[in-house]
Amino acid sequence: MPFDELEETHSQLPLGAMERLTAVLSPDEEYAFVQIMFSSSASVRSDSFGLSKRELMKILKLKQEDEQGLISFLKRVNQAISRYFQVVYDERRDRIVALIHVPARQARDLLSSESLALLMFIFYHQEVLQNEYTLFAQLLEAFGHESLDVRRKILMNLDTLMKLGAVVKYENPSNEEAYALTTIGSRLFSDSYLKRFAEFSHSQQLHMDDVLKFFKRYNLTAGADS
Repeated sequence: MPFDELEETHSQLPLGAMERLTAVLSPDEEYAFVQIMFSSSASVRSDSFGLSKRELMKILKLKQEDEQGLISFLKRVNQAISRYFQVVYDERRDRIVALIHVPARQARDLLSSESLALLMFIFYHQEVLQNEYTLFAQLLEAFGHESLDVRRKILMNLDTLMKLGAVVKYENPSNEEAYALTTIGSRLFSDSYLKRFAEFSHSQQLHMDDVLKFFKRYNLTAGADS
């Protein structure tokens, strides 16, 4: 293959995008980016994905109140790798994580309709209604009645979401089984998907009834496909 074609092919690979980072980042910033990538892996972190702002600022040797320094770092990283990755700061959870863009065709293979429905329900319950966590009992109530089949299906799909890093188990004062959306889970849906989802609402304000209506097709009825 001619060198020009080889170079063009290489520049279209995700790892090829990494080489651009050396032109826009200092050695400390490169190290910070590597730490963000490493800590954003679901196989590395079983609960808290990414770095806290305090951890990142320490690596970057920035003062904790230097918001412009943080914004500049995130902007330059994302300009270099935006075709394949995005580094985001989730202020609510105080985590900075790296997300990889997944084409719609591959996304359909990652999540079943049931896993997607569970994730969207948890997303709405926590991101829109601002609940800190979602109880397993609330998922049971929303997606079916108490039965071994429904319980098993919900647990199986929650396990998929945990392996993906979208949700984690959450310890709460009541000691009931609960799940919290991670920074990865909160950023998993594209804006266009959320807009289509919002179209199912009859008003500007979404309501839980609208969510349940939207996902009625994925109701985890006992005995079906078990």
